[in-house]
Amino acid sequence: MDLNQPLAYRMSPKTLDDYVGQEHLLGKDKILYRTIKADRLSSIILWGPPGCGKTSLARVISNTTKYKFTRINAVTAGVGDIKKAIEDAQNMFLNPSGKCILFIDEIHRFNKLQQDALLPYVENGTVILIGATTENPYFEVNKALISRSMVCRLNPLTEEDIFKVLKRALVAEEGLGSYNIKIEDETLRKIAEVANGDVRTALNGLEVAVLTTTMDKDGYIHITDQIAADSVQRRKAVFDKNGDSHYDNISAFIKSMRGSDPNATAFYLARALDGGEDPMFIARRIVICSSEDVGLADPNALVVATSAMQAVNMVGMPEARIMLAEAAIYVALAKKSNSSYMAINKALEDVSLKDTGEIPMHIRNAPAEGMSEFGYHEGYKYPHDYPENWVEQQYLPDKMLGTVYLDPKDTSISNELRKNCEDRVTE
Repeated sequence: MDLNQPLAYRMSPKTLDDYVGQEHLLGKDKILYRTIKADRLSSIILWGPPGCGKTSLARVISNTTKYKFTRINAVTAGVGDIKKAIEDAQNMFLNPSGKCILFIDEIHRFNKLQQDALLPYVENGTVILIGATTENPYFEVNKALISRSMVCRLNPLTEEDIFKVLKRALVAEEGLGSYNIKIEDETLRKIAEVANGDVRTALNGLEVAVLTTTMDKDGYIHITDQIAADSVQRRKAVFDKNGDSHYDNISAFIKSMRGSDPNATAFYLARALDGGEDPMFIARRIVICSSEDVGLADPNALVVATSAMQAVNMVGMPEARIMLAEAAIYVALAKKSNSSYMAINKALEDVSLKDTGEIPMHIRNAPAEGMSEFGYHEGYKYPHDYPENWVEQQYLPDKMLGTVYLDPKDTSISNELRKNCEDRVTE
């Protein structure tokens, strides 16, 4: 082992027994474990966040399979690299089995043409594909490849998993075993916690701490909490504003506001801002939620959200976080009603699918002289000429009479608006 290589690479597992984590896939009773052990692997897509062990699992497979194992990276490879891998696999002199395992790291970076080039060879068994991706493969990988592969979702490693790897790295010959290191288990656990499921981040932090700390007079390198904190720097944000986690986080943010949880709302807002999300994108989501989910229960929520969006546009970050927090938490705490949201959806459905009839003549416009002779505007009652500025008259077309889009008994609507609805909505 070349000790000049990064610690994270040196500590990658060589066998399934060395592999830490992903028990839901690699427990000894699980199908993926059994197929790797038996060398009967079919095409798989490994999907998970950085540092969860996708590439390490591919290395383990390369060490256990009898088939030719070829690795390419989608960032730098093209169709020519795919063709060469297939030609080598089909060379019966060099590869009697006639097939190979092709590991493609960052497979989501392949375009449609490159992915299509793989299809016939995956289908006829020449290529056993192992694709690794941090992005949702159902969005980024061709459906034809997905249908011919088993999608395996890898989870972020637990703090206990990362702690085990760090402990092993301290004593392993290929790790830091040649150094005299003193570090408390509690400090190792703090490194594991800050890594946030990414073992690579944890190992890189530990390596930096060891290599940049001077040996004490007692012959040991002492790694304190402060040294560890400085080396890892900060909790790794599991957030990519251009990737799948962007959609997951904004979905959780909106659902937290809708669910009236101000603490979760603040948390997902902070997560988005920390990950570099566009503040105006967040502001627009708050405006939408204020109308869709709060609506007529508290019409002031839309005013607050819109004002916040304008303020964010004028002020910018970092102060914009305050306006965003105020608006988001207001929306979270406000009473909820989706009555107007449901009303417009139902009305749009009727307009699209039904014969809704003609607009009543008395509420039509008569801008030109002579139109009133045909009934336009005739008989219209101007509400402001009547007590309380309201008069009973027909507004819906004859074919739509009796249609209710806004239930006057809907208790989610604010009391004042509901009373107006009960008193004045007529057929």
